[in-house]
Amino acid sequence: MPLRTESECPEGNPEGLKLLRDSLKKVQISTNSPTDASHVFVVFGASGDLARKKIYPTLWALYRDSLMPEGTQIFGYARSKMTVSQLREKCVGTVKAKEGEEDLLEQFWAANHYVAGSYDSQKDFELLNQEMVAVEKGHANRLFYLALPPSVFKPVTSMLKAACMSPTGWTRVIVEKPFGKDSASSADLSDHLKKLFSEEQLYRIDHYLGKEMVQNLISLRFGNMIFGPTWNRDSIASVTITFKEPFGTQGRGGYFDEFGIIRDVMQNHLLQILCLAAMEKPVTTSPDDIRDEKVKVLKSVPALSLSSCVLGQYEGDPASEDPDVRMGYLDDPTVPAGSTCPTFAAAVFNINNERWDGVPFILKCGKALGERKAEVRIQYKDVPGDIFDGSTVRNELVIRVQPNESVYLKVMTKTPGMSFTLQETELDLTYKSRYKDARLPEAYERLILDVFVGSQMHFVRSDELAEA
Repeated sequence: MPLRTESECPEGNPEGLKLLRDSLKKVQISTNSPTDASHVFVVFGASGDLARKKIYPTLWALYRDSLMPEGTQIFGYARSKMTVSQLREKCVGTVKAKEGEEDLLEQFWAANHYVAGSYDSQKDFELLNQEMVAVEKGHANRLFYLALPPSVFKPVTSMLKAACMSPTGWTRVIVEKPFGKDSASSADLSDHLKKLFSEEQLYRIDHYLGKEMVQNLISLRFGNMIFGPTWNRDSIASVTITFKEPFGTQGRGGYFDEFGIIRDVMQNHLLQILCLAAMEKPVTTSPDDIRDEKVKVLKSVPALSLSSCVLGQYEGDPASEDPDVRMGYLDDPTVPAGSTCPTFAAAVFNINNERWDGVPFILKCGKALGERKAEVRIQYKDVPGDIFDGSTVRNELVIRVQPNESVYLKVMTKTPGMSFTLQETELDLTYKSRYKDARLPEAYERLILDVFVGSQMHFVRSDELAEA
């Protein structure tokens, strides 16, 4: 996967970008693609919110920082009749150039194309194929991103298989969550995709698996002797995984109401983190070895009962000056009247295996909770044989996923002076302080790069999805 040279990329910090490029080479999966292969990236649903807010800003960041394969052509596809200029105008608030990057931004949009068509017409997909062929050279690799509602996954993937597969290179398909509304619809979608594509061609994206600190769970657990011996029911009292958003549905209540906070966050993002925190040591760090261990964890988790859950729905605060805060969930005009859809959920999971028997895994998530935070909090048991008159506080290892990525360990230390007065303090690894020169890629950047290099470590496998 050849990259543009560093001299062509004035953006940002050269040391951080070099670290990122070097790490990218280490995860390159060997393929038969020649170094001069051409690449096409297709965004299905290019006129939608996800494309505007996440996908196009991510593609611009990868292009700007010379992380995308050289010469990659980007195609937007949607039902809306638009030009690239109109698409650019839609993205003006999210795809931005800093001072000195204006020429690069022009080059980025010059590499973009747009095709309008329906999602169930083979003729329209054949037109897309013709447009891709016109810009491809020799060995052509194609990457398709389904930034679409689940209702059109089936027709789009069927048309893609019939008309848009690369005849000379690899074809990879990224599928956005949610993967169905329940076990039956999830299995139905999985069966449909299995008939069309091999597991190596499918990338079921859960962007939380692209978070730096989520991935760091594996390194912390299995690269440090200090944690390994205590990472079990003998030493750990509980594990709490929290996800908070400061805002409500913001006019997207109609979509959210179909799925709710459990399907939207708990069943995917938080359950994935639970697997990484609880799994046994994999044989290697290869994608399949890691995913094998995650599947074993999911098989050990009994079905959740309603008595182990707390559900809630946010209400507005009439005294707030913020109009969003004054609006409750049912005040959103896009939410069906009288909806009982939960916007908050807390649940206690148990893992029936030798390591974790009796340790509660508490998962909490919600919208409009006043702050943005995602973290994993491992609380250790009380020190046996206390000699400090009950002044000790339980140790905690906290992995802060967002914002301000960090790892800190809460420990008891003696305060300065003559007595044995204890005080809780923190051993703190804050990433922006420790790795000042690092370029931490955003989750979507990392995951799209993973697809380019062919690494499936941070994507959900079909058997893993079925167990979840």
